[in-house]
Amino acid sequence: MLNRVWLMFFVVSSIAIVLELIGGNTQVLSVAVDSLFASAKLAADISLGLIGVLALWMGLMQVGEKAGVVGLFARLFEPLLHKLMPEVPRGHKAYGSISMNLTANMLGLDNAATPLGLKAMEDLQSLNPIKAVATNAQILFLVLNTSSVTLVPVTVFLYRAQQGAAAPADIFLPILLATCASTLVGLTVVSIVQRLSILNTVVLAYGGVIFASLGASIFYLLSLSATAIGEVSSVLGNGILLVLVLSFILVAGFKKVAIYDEFIEGATHGFKQAIQLIPYLLAMLLAIGFLRASGALDYALSALASVVHVMGFDGRFIDAMPTALMKPFSGSGARAMMLETMSHHGVDSFAGRLSAIFQGSTETTFYVLAVYFGSVGIKNGRHALGCGLAADAGGIIAAIGVCYWFYG
Repeated sequence: MLNRVWLMFFVVSSIAIVLELIGGNTQVLSVAVDSLFASAKLAADISLGLIGVLALWMGLMQVGEKAGVVGLFARLFEPLLHKLMPEVPRGHKAYGSISMNLTANMLGLDNAATPLGLKAMEDLQSLNPIKAVATNAQILFLVLNTSSVTLVPVTVFLYRAQQGAAAPADIFLPILLATCASTLVGLTVVSIVQRLSILNTVVLAYGGVIFASLGASIFYLLSLSATAIGEVSSVLGNGILLVLVLSFILVAGFKKVAIYDEFIEGATHGFKQAIQLIPYLLAMLLAIGFLRASGALDYALSALASVVHVMGFDGRFIDAMPTALMKPFSGSGARAMMLETMSHHGVDSFAGRLSAIFQGSTETTFYVLAVYFGSVGIKNGRHALGCGLAADAGGIIAAIGVCYWFYG
């Protein structure tokens, strides 16, 4: 699957470059060449930047597992996850790392979510009979990561505040609704492909509790200002991280675990894993960079605009689509597109708000796929990419719908 996708990126990029040359844009050649070397540097920068974070969290997770804290966390969500991942045996350590990763994602704790996700993927890989091929559980986990509910997207609020938005946090509820739709679409598509039964008492009970908790959180957060939401998010997120770290170390110490030795062993493994990521990141970033530089995304946007115009639909959402089209490929690229849209159309315009909702409710699917599967050496992702992109599409459609609903 990844072999075909990688080839497709270069074929599409080549066609776009030819079209640009026919149109007289010879600059596309130098831009495309520059993108190749920039991608190589970016892959190394990202991997090297992950070394410290991965070493830290892999070391802490090893201490937490020895202390039994991760196992306690796992038991909280194991009944639900076992229904969704029936091939993962009861009591397996993967349940703990998966639960912690999804919680960190929901709270917007990016600095902890990625290393926890890599640890969860590694734990799932220990059950994989064919190491180069993704299992059903790994695919479901990846799709949940690319579509996970974001409770408080503080960074998007900050960008809107910097651009002078009258109420920077007024897109909070649209983002939450769009990302919930993305998660539900991703889970539904995976359940259909993998023939999972998600309409059972366990899944529905957990779903009820989760949505009730989200509803209570929404009711509380909507009563706060953008500044207060940011403060609550910061206190909650940092507080949870500190409680986790201290509980790992203190409980392990109380149980007479060799905490220093265990931390060093886990951190050493995290260091090796960060270095292992470079080839996989390079391959994906190379293809994505070439696709961006070729102008292929601009052609896709023009084609979409033409279809909308011919069908006579309200085309206001087109101005925000560069952010949506870029987000599955590049988080930084999508952020630049969002800021450009806000600057050109106005931060409180329909397009400005929609681009912010896209940024807060969709994920960099290709990057996540390269990092998570690359960390454990998976080369055949099977239906992971298709399901992940389906979740992205669900989030994009929901974002457009809620934006029309809220802002007309």
